[in-house]
Amino acid sequence: MNSTTKKITFSGLFLALALLLPFLTGQIPQIGSALSPMHIPVLLCGFVIGAPYGLIVGFIAPLLRFMLFQMPPIFPVGTAMAFELAAYGLTAGILYKMLPKKTPYIYVSLILSMLIGRVVWGVTMFVISFVAVKIQFSLAAFVAGAFIQAVPGIILHIILIPVIVIALKKANLMLNE
Repeated sequence: MNSTTKKITFSGLFLALALLLPFLTGQIPQIGSALSPMHIPVLLCGFVIGAPYGLIVGFIAPLLRFMLFQMPPIFPVGTAMAFELAAYGLTAGILYKMLPKKTPYIYVSLILSMLIGRVVWGVTMFVISFVAVKIQFSLAAFVAGAFIQAVPGIILHIILIPVIVIALKKANLMLNE
């Protein structure tokens, strides 16, 4: 199996995980939005396969999930999420590729990707609120949505994703090196 075939296969796996993981928390939407299970495979996709695949999987995942399962609501949540997750996958892939392949830099790549993705989400929500008169979005809403309500997911991602990346690296399954 050549490199491109592996990347396409892995990206399909990460997309499938992004579609399925939210079912683990789907019975209680507050837990799902707090833990952000769809973010995990998208970030991993960026780390494991690379920026272009992370961007594509991140953008498609919430839109496809809406088309298949009617969740998340396409507007404004799914739309803003598509841009946020695309930014996660893109920046995780770029930063992991650029920085040294040592454990501390996995954390640096992850945290910066999460920050950039949240800023992209905020900018997208601001644009949506500017265009759609009925949508209200403020700096307080940005801070609450991107950081305060997301603390459980942020902690989960900081604990879980580096462990998985390190394990995949040891198993020689990283295609983004």
